[in-house]
Amino acid sequence: MAQGSTGGQITAGQQAGSQAGWRKLWSDYSESPLAVAALFVFATILFIAIFAPFVSPTDPYDLATVDIMNSRLAPGSEDFAGNLYILGTDGAGRDMLSSIFYGLRVSLGVGALSGLIALIVGAILGLSAAYFGGRYETIIMRIVDIQLSFPSILMALVILAIFGKGVEKTIIALILVQWAYYARAARASALVEKNKEYVEAAKCLALGDRRIILNHITPNCMAPLIVVGTLQTAHAISLEATLSFLGLGLPITEPSLGLLIGNGFEYMYTGDYWISIFPGIALLITIVSINLVGDQLRDMFNPRLQR
Repeated sequence: MAQGSTGGQITAGQQAGSQAGWRKLWSDYSESPLAVAALFVFATILFIAIFAPFVSPTDPYDLATVDIMNSRLAPGSEDFAGNLYILGTDGAGRDMLSSIFYGLRVSLGVGALSGLIALIVGAILGLSAAYFGGRYETIIMRIVDIQLSFPSILMALVILAIFGKGVEKTIIALILVQWAYYARAARASALVEKNKEYVEAAKCLALGDRRIILNHITPNCMAPLIVVGTLQTAHAISLEATLSFLGLGLPITEPSLGLLIGNGFEYMYTGDYWISIFPGIALLITIVSINLVGDQLRDMFNPRLQR
């Protein structure tokens, strides 16, 4: 009974500590009203992107629901059937509001997936480089330095020019562009952690290198990686939009915000501004909200940057 009671007390204590930790985290984050508003905006955008088929007025890429007679209707117009188009329609007669919802889904999906894979690859290389050091570290970091010396957009353009456009190829290009940022951040954090007493104690217990890296060093390096991941996700979304706008990213069958902006750009000279402007505003709001969240996380996890 005593053991069970003690176990129950430990469990309750752990739960209370976890709740206190989350409350402290939210208290630090909510010090900035702008960051809270940005988090709310991003959560709304994420909800729309995930449930786009359910919250969109129509499926803009279902040929059965698209009528070319509704081409380039101005915002607030109605078609002959009485359907209201709040943000108007594009050159193919597709509802712009629905197109933006579906575009958010694709853009966020590509940015998040490429960022997650790049985070895993970069963290593995950066942490192992810092832990093992020597020639292995030198080779990895020289590759990182060389890659970071080139503009991201230039590297992505070269990669897609070689492999061609497509969803998978765009994701691969974004991974190859982003992993170096995560590798540098992971190495910098691991260099601080690997000389601490808990790592020395783990080595004295004859724990394996992989176990020390995964179970001891990695958890203490997650805070800066989360910050870098947040900012790099916004960068990946903007980079994918740029590539798609140039016609080198996603195919037209996988619409993104960049493609929507590119498709409407030719109509800017005819006065049909909404076809390109509204997707651009959606992209801007998405990137700004993610960057504001990332900036606040950076201030929280770095005492030297706290306001």
